[in-house]
Amino acid sequence: MANHHSAKVRIRRNARRNDLNTSRVSAIRTFIKGVEKAVASGDKEAAASALKAVQPHLARGVRAGVLHKNTASRKMSRLSASVKAMA
Repeated sequence: MANHHSAKVRIRRNARRNDLNTSRVSAIRTFIKGVEKAVASGDKEAAASALKAVQPHLARGVRAGVLHKNTASRKMSRLSASVKAMA
């Protein structure tokens, strides 16, 4: 266990940040699954609107530091390609 006051504070802060980051990643995954589900069902309009909804969440995840920039870019590219292929 930590002995210094600052170390105890850091442990508490790390726990709060971990909860927040886990929540952010989970929300992003939920939005991605929404796009994949719409693509699987064949509903192009729903897929396009879900894709539009997931874009800011991916960007926010990068800005918050829970996703790497290239990871978000790769996910967005693959989702866009799958929606575009529905045409």
